[in-house]
Amino acid sequence: MNMPLTSEQARPPAFSFEQVHKIFRSKDGADVVALRDVGFEVRQGEFITVVGPSGCGKSTLLRILAGLARASHGQVTLGGKPVTGPSRDIGVVFQSPVLLPWRTVLQNVLVPAQIQGRDLKVATQRAMHYLELVGLEKFATKYPSELSGGMQQRVGIARAFVNDPMLLLMDEPFGALDAMTRETMNLELLKLKERTGATIMLVTHSIPEAMFLGDRVVVMSPRPGRVTQIVAVDLPAPRTLEMINTDRFGTYVSGIRANLNAAGGLD
Repeated sequence: MNMPLTSEQARPPAFSFEQVHKIFRSKDGADVVALRDVGFEVRQGEFITVVGPSGCGKSTLLRILAGLARASHGQVTLGGKPVTGPSRDIGVVFQSPVLLPWRTVLQNVLVPAQIQGRDLKVATQRAMHYLELVGLEKFATKYPSELSGGMQQRVGIARAFVNDPMLLLMDEPFGALDAMTRETMNLELLKLKERTGATIMLVTHSIPEAMFLGDRVVVMSPRPGRVTQIVAVDLPAPRTLEMINTDRFGTYVSGIRANLNAAGGLD
């Protein structure tokens, strides 16, 4: 008898990695293997987090999915189609929001739409919608120098969403923020995810952050990076900061930390 699919299994795939290798050529001509045989699939609407030590290839993996770098071997697909370069279907948020200081908040959010020749009236409506979702609609006419670090990162997130991407990629987006601001941004990101239904992949060094945000956590080994564990996170929704102090949360974090210790991967 065939078992019925769970709601998770019934969702179509958003993206996948299949036996992905990445090899860089160093200045002295030697080959450096950054990623080895990486493979996993993510369903539409999932929030996947990737955690691992410095230099394990987390950011390289994200850049390959974004079409900003190419895999040396293997295949990466987005919506069932091979990734061959940057795509309008992907929004990217880096550790630094890289805002243009001479442009207002709204003008910064509109940059991707203007580059792609989108209808400016429609794009402006979308930009204001996402500024409202990240709590910055009243700051649309302000300049980056008038914003805190956390607010600037919110502008970066709104900018990534303005073209309605099917996938949001985030590379250590809150790494430069203080602890309290980082916790606030984590909560805001979960709210934004709930409101938009977006598929998100976030790279982080922080095991608790990966656990708090992710539906699943992909754990990577030291270089050459490979997937050593994928943890399905069973925490009640909506997630709150109080969960971080629970035994269940601690058990998850301890399990991942033990995995990284065994692989020699804790910084």
